[in-house]
Amino acid sequence: MCGIVGIVSTEPVNQQIYDSLLLLQHRGQDSTGIATADGPVFHMTKARGQVREAFRTRDMRSLLGNIGLGHVRYTTKGAAEREEEAQPFYVNAPYGIILVHNGNLTNTRELSGDLFSIDRRHVNSTSDTEMLLNVLATELQGQIKGLELDPDQVFRAVELVHERVEGSYAVIAMIAGYGLLAFRDPFGIRPLILGKRTTDAGKVEWIVASESLVLENGDYEVVRDVEPGEAIFISLDGEMVSRQCAPNPRLVPCSFEYVYLARPDSIMNGISVYEARLRMGNRLATTIETHMDKGDIDVVMPIPDSSRPAAMQVAQKLGIEYREGFYKNRYVGRTFIMPGQAQRRRSVRQKLNAMGMEFKGKNVLIVDDSIVRGTTSKEIVEMARAAGANEVTFTSAAPPVRYPHVYGINMPSRQELIAHGRKIPEIARELGADHMIYQEVADLQAAITQGTPIEQLDMSCFTGDYVTGTVTEEYLGWVEKTQLS
Repeated sequence: MCGIVGIVSTEPVNQQIYDSLLLLQHRGQDSTGIATADGPVFHMTKARGQVREAFRTRDMRSLLGNIGLGHVRYTTKGAAEREEEAQPFYVNAPYGIILVHNGNLTNTRELSGDLFSIDRRHVNSTSDTEMLLNVLATELQGQIKGLELDPDQVFRAVELVHERVEGSYAVIAMIAGYGLLAFRDPFGIRPLILGKRTTDAGKVEWIVASESLVLENGDYEVVRDVEPGEAIFISLDGEMVSRQCAPNPRLVPCSFEYVYLARPDSIMNGISVYEARLRMGNRLATTIETHMDKGDIDVVMPIPDSSRPAAMQVAQKLGIEYREGFYKNRYVGRTFIMPGQAQRRRSVRQKLNAMGMEFKGKNVLIVDDSIVRGTTSKEIVEMARAAGANEVTFTSAAPPVRYPHVYGINMPSRQELIAHGRKIPEIARELGADHMIYQEVADLQAAITQGTPIEQLDMSCFTGDYVTGTVTEEYLGWVEKTQLS
């Protein structure tokens, strides 16, 4: 999971991209980067850390031009500690291309061999984004017939990228001297949204970003989601053209975006993230009623912040008092997306503090958005007991995470997942909770897709069903081996 944005404007874009990345900071805190184009000349700055830490005044002054893109990184491939792994990535031919990517490629082994032996291209990092950039550059080079580049050639190159690349990918790229390209994988697993605004002079400006809140904050009109398999090309003078570049596209968005990753004030694929989380709470409340007597619960508490909408609905539907028992330190990063297990464990108590007056002598029902490794959840149960809770029931608005997520979330090893190979009572004992209740898979699907034409979600981490159809047991074993080595 990462956050990406691209802008074609009538005025300098450096500040616009910086502001957009601040709004996308929740999608990645390992590193960040901005690239702009001033005519045929690229300018780029990238660094480790969060947006406010990474860019200085001198950096912003050097980012010249009216077209640009930006990225915030959450590490899924490549080393988090190496600045060389930060995006954007650049290749100098054809023309010069700079690219950012949100997602995860699942055929990097094959691509690595082909890029060197067939395409004669060299990559200088372990990032699948650099591989994707070089595949695009190779296919674009093969389409150039004369001196000028036209959208038909760009779209044909994207068609060939779809044929070669497997996995999830939402991509924004700049082609020097020509414009901005955006495209999405044929399943639309990762989000990408198009917006526009009209200046007082009647000129049209364009934006493409991971979440709709970026568009709304910049006073852009949300035009639509980029379709699965679609490519959009925006010229330097603001002319936008698009084409479907995949033969059999099918929208199967990632369910974890709605559970945890996205901000609640975003709309993705026509679905309000906030409303989806409210519906998750309603359905979870029904499941709770079937497993325990609600009279045994004194208060319902969320783990701030992403579980708050679901917890409010659980409390309302069960008719139980809703209380905020955990105070969050907002200056600590999101625990789940921190790069190492030891760092996650250290940060839990820095991030949350239990207020004893809300726990003492009470039977507490805690609602979290999801439970992945269980590191945070176990610490939270211990904190609740230390604060004086009489009994702790732990609930999850998502089903048990039993399988690796290979489409852009750092869940590569089954051994890391607390629910893998365990029944729910065993998970409760592992966490130290008195009771453990999970959302049902069908209920999660229904809560997210209610009122939409979407028929399927990527729920592979819950079900083991990988929507691209190319993820094998051998591949999962290889991912786990390389992750642990």
